[in-house]
Amino acid sequence: MAVTECPAVRGDAPPALRLRLLGGFHLSRGEGDGGGQVDVPAGGQQLLALLGLRGPATRSVLAGTLWPDVTEERARACLRTSIWRLNAASSAVGGPRPGVLALSRRVRMDIQDFTATAHHILAAPAEGTGVACSSLLGTGELLPGWHQDWVVFERERLHQLRLHALEALSARLVVHGQYAPALEAALESTRIDPLRESAHRAVVTVHLAENNLVEAVRHFEAFRGLLRAELGIEPSDQFRTMVRRGFPENG
Repeated sequence: MAVTECPAVRGDAPPALRLRLLGGFHLSRGEGDGGGQVDVPAGGQQLLALLGLRGPATRSVLAGTLWPDVTEERARACLRTSIWRLNAASSAVGGPRPGVLALSRRVRMDIQDFTATAHHILAAPAEGTGVACSSLLGTGELLPGWHQDWVVFERERLHQLRLHALEALSARLVVHGQYAPALEAALESTRIDPLRESAHRAVVTVHLAENNLVEAVRHFEAFRGLLRAELGIEPSDQFRTMVRRGFPENG
């Protein structure tokens, strides 16, 4: 999504906003404020996304990052236009200190909820993980179709965070005998990254915990076939030993 012109935004300034970046860009007025999507063209979308993902930044950094292929003067002009039009429509951008821009406190991001949930799972015991499980499933990747370097980096960071959280959640649910949500979390991690061995070990762990040895072997063999076809390699000795012994992996 290259920025080729200064953006424009229409609408009135709402008192609250929700910014969604997972599964695609979407800016809307908060509940109780009339609702409705706020139309934001490419330049404004990238400005909001960059501030949302990286936090406060100087005007020079923002201009250089978002409009790298034009002169500095032109980039700064586009930035000023974007800020003015965004704030005319939504009051989404503020200046916490001179020369620095940040998302307004009016904005609530799905990334905030997602990362808080993931870090809670990685740090907390298994109790109360049902809601956490649902919040990690099916939320979509970060800004699909965007190929800027800063988006690719943040996408991979969130991708890894989600996978680790899902695997940790599955393991803790197994300990508490909650096999159905444990399997759902483990299978979601294999859907997100089909070649990730630790995700497939999480699936097999659930099957073995339920004494479903046939299911465990079937899943292992399917993963083994996938690895051979895609990469020409075999599963690790650790995984093979885990299945051969017929009980969940310890540690």
